[in-house]
Parts: sequence; C-alpha cells; structure tokens
Amino acid sequence: MIYKRKDKAPLEELEFADGSREKMWNTFGPDQIDLDVRTEVTKRFVKETLQQLVKHQASLIRLDAFAYAVKKLDTSDFFVEPEIWDLLDEVRQDLAGTDAQILPEIHEHYSLPRKVSEHGYFIYDFALPMVLLYSLYTGKSQRLAAWLKQCPMKQFTTLDTHDGLGGDAKDILTDEEIDYTIQELYKIGASVKRKYSSAEYNNLDIYQINTTYYSALGNDDQKYFLARLLQVFAPGIPQIYYVGLLAGENDLDLLERTKEGRNINRHYYSLEEIDQEVKRPVVAKLLKLLEFRNTEAAFDLDGRLEVAAPSEHDLKAGQLGWGPGSGSPGGPGCLDLPD
Repeated sequence: MIYKRKDKAPLEELEFADGSREKMWNTFGPDQIDLDVRTEVTKRFVKETLQQLVKHQASLIRLDAFAYAVKKLDTSDFFVEPEIWDLLDEVRQDLAGTDAQILPEIHEHYSLPRKVSEHGYFIYDFALPMVLLYSLYTGKSQRLAAWLKQCPMKQFTTLDTHDGLGGDAKDILTDEEIDYTIQELYKIGASVKRKYSSAEYNNLDIYQINTTYYSALGNDDQKYFLARLLQVFAPGIPQIYYVGLLAGENDLDLLERTKEGRNINRHYYSLEEIDQEVKRPVVAKLLKLLEFRNTEAAFDLDGRLEVAAPSEHDLKAGQLGWGPGSGSPGGPGCLDLPD
C-alpha cells in the first residue's frame, strides 16, 4: 500500500507539447511533480543545484520531504530502506569538500527521524509542538520531561511552521492524550476550527493542524512565552517561524479570501505592522530571550541538558555544558507548569 498524506492518489495527468498525455507522480499537489532520483539527469540536476546553493553561501541545506523521494515496487514508497540511505550518501558526496550540512525533513513517527539522527544528520523535532501543548493544557510535566531526555542535541526544534502545527507525537503521548490535546486545541484555541484543516480548505496534509501556535494557546501572552522558553531550553537549535516570532494570531481574512487552510498561519506583514508588533511586550521579551540563546555559550551543541520531573507539575533542567560531558556553570532551574 502506498503511503500518502493526502486524501487522493499521488498522480496528475499532464498534456505534453506533442499532444500526448501521461500520468505523472506528484506526492503533494499538481504544481509539484516528483523527479526520478534513479536517473542520471536527476542526479546531475540535484548535484548542480546543491553546488549552486553552496556558491551562494548556504551552510545548511534542507531536504524537503526527502522520505518520499525513493519509489520502489512492493513498498510503501516512503522511507524505503536501504535506498534512502544511498540517496543521502549521494547528497553528502555531492557536498564533499564544502562546509555545508544537510537537514533531511520528515514528518512521521519519531523513530524515523531518530534513525536519520543516528546516521549523523541534523533532524527536526516535529513532536515537540503537540507534546508541549499537552503539557500546557494539562499542567503535567512527565511526558515533556521524558521526551526532552531522549532528544539528540543535533536537531532543530519547532513549534510552528509554514504548514501549521505538526502532530508527530504518537507513542510519545498515548492515543488518548493526543485526542485530548486536539480536542482542547479546538476548544481553547482562538479561531481554531476543525474544518480549517479539511479538504474544504484544500488541506494537503491530513496530519497537520492549521493554526498559529499563539492562537493554539488562546492568544495568551504568558502561556505563549512559556512555550517559547521551553523550546529555547530544549536540546537542539530553536527554529522560530516568522509568524511565531511576532506572536501572530490566526489570519482568518487571508484564510477566507484564498480558501487555503495553511494561509491561516501565513499573514503578510507590512513594514508598518512589523514596527508595531515588535513593540508588544510578549514579542520584545521573546526577542530578548532569543538574543540570550544565541550568545550564551552554555547552549553549544556539544554540551548536554539534564531534565527531570520532580513532581507532576514541575520540570527541572540543569547541567548545561560547553563540551561533551561538561557540567553546568550554574544550578538547575525549575518551572511550574500552570494548571
């Protein structure tokens, strides 16, 4: 059975210049036709593209949805092993002699990006958004602490992206806890409705929820800043989406004008709006927090972070170091999650 993240077959019938028609593979939409990574022309295109990016000073190159790249009979056509590792090795070889690194992007069960991490690549943490929402909705810390303990340092953490809020938290949260979080999201969230993540609004990915993280927390400044504070102290490098940086609310006007669900989290800020948004207390505090994160040596990826949950509602973090196995310059801190 083919693995797919939309509710229709990944095919698009196209008409060519000679009038002939043929069905072409498109994993995500009619404007994104998949390339056959086995052919020499595709391999040459990939290599030339990577080298061009490096010439323009790219030091970290994201491989978007790379797990869909390999197609093979009698497989799910998703994360096909061992071919997927051969493909990543080819990309790595294309970048040999440069300082550029690759960031394979994958939305799925945490065990798959964990495999990628074990091969020495950067990964994304797409589980954190849902785990953190659960923790903030319930005030319970154990699930979050357990997840942070097992996260690698060589990763990028996210709470929101251009595709909304990811939900890759299966087996980190129970099915009941995930369902509870989603139900609370639609109850507590500001202008968050189930239909905004449905086919009615051309949703491409049935596993992601269309909302800003700020609105998922009810447009609550205090809860939102706490969420970003926890992200900043989590293992890895925090990736902050531009709408999240400005604590943006759901853009219902853009959503309804375009009928594209993902546009709820893609507000077009004018320069005048940005000048006003950065003066909001929650945004100003977030910018100061990120400045601290980017200048404090204790957040070096060669260090380590120790996490514990001394009680049901407490999260304790310490042992931030500058090198492998090094200790913390200060004592641990303790956060009390709100009920």
